[in-house]
Amino acid sequence: MIFVGEGALLWRAVRHTLDSGLAVDLVCGPAADGGAAPPGVRHLAAADVNTVADELAAACTDGLVWSVNNRMIFRAPVLSAGLRVLNVHHGPLPAYRGMPEVALVYAMLGGEAEFAATLHRVDEGIDTGPVLAREPYPIGAEEPYHVVMRRGLQVCHRLFERCLPLAAADPDWPGDPGASVGAGDGGYYGRTALARLPLWREHPEYARATDLGFLAGYLPELAEALG
Repeated sequence: MIFVGEGALLWRAVRHTLDSGLAVDLVCGPAADGGAAPPGVRHLAAADVNTVADELAAACTDGLVWSVNNRMIFRAPVLSAGLRVLNVHHGPLPAYRGMPEVALVYAMLGGEAEFAATLHRVDEGIDTGPVLAREPYPIGAEEPYHVVMRRGLQVCHRLFERCLPLAAADPDWPGDPGASVGAGDGGYYGRTALARLPLWREHPEYARATDLGFLAGYLPELAEALG
């Protein structure tokens, strides 16, 4: 199987896969992230995963591609290569599509008491593919953003751990029963939504929902938008 993405969440998933006795054929992501690859794991540097679609297809021994903490958008070159692409999305789909770090701010501003990690099959849209599994978690009424986000990342990994053996064992794995219930258009939280966040400064939950804490250095776009 192949992994596409970057950062600690990706490499944690890669190490767990290896520890589970499963093969990792290749990891694809930004060049700067290659130094974190475990011994024996090949890292393919790419700014656009679609430009290396042929290399991914040639390297993949089981037809399975995992997208974990991945900002690159899969297009036809990859999606028409006969690969199953599964994405671990931090956010309940379809309600919170787009940039997870932005979606979580809006969820907290909207008074959501729960968020979720979602596993879905990637299609031509952005976070619009069939939902295979979800793992909800609570948002405490007094908890700042950085506490909630950290919990969410842990839940994302837990979801990956649970679904890895199921997806690896069965190419036709349909997902958890009822996981896709409630499908619809939902909301999209991209860079336009990011730029509008300062307009919420007078909201009573703004300080809590934008308290990045130790995560400020890891979320530079969000930190810059919040000023």
